[in-house]
Amino acid sequence: MNDFDPFDPDTLADPAPGWRVLLDEHPVHYYADFDPPFYCLSRYQDVDAALRDIETFSSEHGQGPRVTPPQGMLSNPPQHTFFRGLVQQAFTPRVIAALSDRIIAISHELADAIEAGDPEFDLHDDYAAPLPVIVISELLGVPADHRRQFKAWSDAQVAAMGAPDPTAYAAPMAELAAYLMDHIATRRRLLGSEQSGDADVPDDLTTALLRARTESGQQLSDDDVLSVASQLLVGGNETTTSLITNLMWRVLQVPARWQRLVEEPDLIERAIEESLRYDPPVLGLYRTTTRDVRLHGTTIPEGAKVYLIYAAANRDQRTFANPDEFQLDRPRGRHLAFGLGVHFCLGAQLARLEARVAVRTLCERLSSLTLVDDGQRIAPFFLWGRSRLPVRR
Repeated sequence: MNDFDPFDPDTLADPAPGWRVLLDEHPVHYYADFDPPFYCLSRYQDVDAALRDIETFSSEHGQGPRVTPPQGMLSNPPQHTFFRGLVQQAFTPRVIAALSDRIIAISHELADAIEAGDPEFDLHDDYAAPLPVIVISELLGVPADHRRQFKAWSDAQVAAMGAPDPTAYAAPMAELAAYLMDHIATRRRLLGSEQSGDADVPDDLTTALLRARTESGQQLSDDDVLSVASQLLVGGNETTTSLITNLMWRVLQVPARWQRLVEEPDLIERAIEESLRYDPPVLGLYRTTTRDVRLHGTTIPEGAKVYLIYAAANRDQRTFANPDEFQLDRPRGRHLAFGLGVHFCLGAQLARLEARVAVRTLCERLSSLTLVDDGQRIAPFFLWGRSRLPVRR
């Protein structure tokens, strides 16, 4: 039962063979070499059911491998429902559609800089990373020209979730919190001045959070706003970057795939969904059981951490035909890359839009791209993407 180690260097380099072992032999896998130990679920039906059963598989103690203090307002209904409804206003189809022109403009600005630079460049650093950081920064009303700093802070916050020693990332996480708290305080002062007609307050998501009131009429605390803002800044950053780099990595690995995408841009949306299935940016997240669960002959005890491996579920042959093949024109299926149920990723449609614009711009502006090498994997074990992707135009 200990033949799958999510932290092993070989697994980190290529986790797919390990998922196959879990899917075929150990649908409930106990991993003991972590504090605390945790269970892994890999089959599509089991992961799907766990994501839907929020009363048994709870997010209250965090979605990482460690038990954290109760998340309260952001974990489970009804508080989670309130926050989700509030934030969802920034991600409605109408708002997402309105963002399209701005995202197109950003993608072309980045392509301009690439065309003016060296023929060999890093698709991650020069294109896939800046695009989503600029977009989410503008949504929150924080200066997009700080994007390198935001990227560093975001990387630290994500890395801390699964690091052997999370305190190693305490300093950058504190810097991000201090920065956002200052932004929140500045916006609160503007809102105070607005009542006397002395200030115009920017109409962005931070302002919407500060204007919001709970059902009992209370305004959100600075800590509540900070929690939402930091999650959006992090969630709207690394995962979309990885979606773009993963897709481009796979199509450039087989030049005929890239050429076909250039010639048939109508395939871009299918290619995005296949990338999300085949290479989900988030390999999986954790839940904590609220009762004993009996599954496949194994009892998962109450209070256990359970790793729901989306990536393995997306390779389950019981759900997907030829799941280990990357098919550019695979018919769209119900993959789990964005989770499911009440915790389905709020930014899914924005991520899809950014990826669609990013890839289309590359097809139009940099159609002769070739892959230099496979680059380098990002560090956190539960994420999947390239921290480097060298290419030549």
